[in-house]
Amino acid sequence: MDIRRTESDNKGMFYVGDANAPLAGMYYHMVSPQKMIIDHTEVSDELRGQNAGYQLVKASVDYARANNIKIEPHCPFARSVFQKKEELRDVLVNPNI
Repeated sequence: MDIRRTESDNKGMFYVGDANAPLAGMYYHMVSPQKMIIDHTEVSDELRGQNAGYQLVKASVDYARANNIKIEPHCPFARSVFQKKEELRDVLVNPNI
């Protein structure tokens, strides 16, 4: 699955498909250069059951690790991924999620 990222004015998304009409997207905003808040994740019916949501969260973790960014998940889906996958928690503002 080809996951891309776009960002403008401290708001961005990791997505699959077209940035203007993504098949799956995880939306975030940067509250500082070192802190990302995940706001919302959505996956189209076309990609349901293909682990697209998890892959979006994993892409954000990889990006955070590479750029020394901490993540605060406000999105219930992203929060549940972090709760289930302890190996991803090192990038969290509060790893005791």
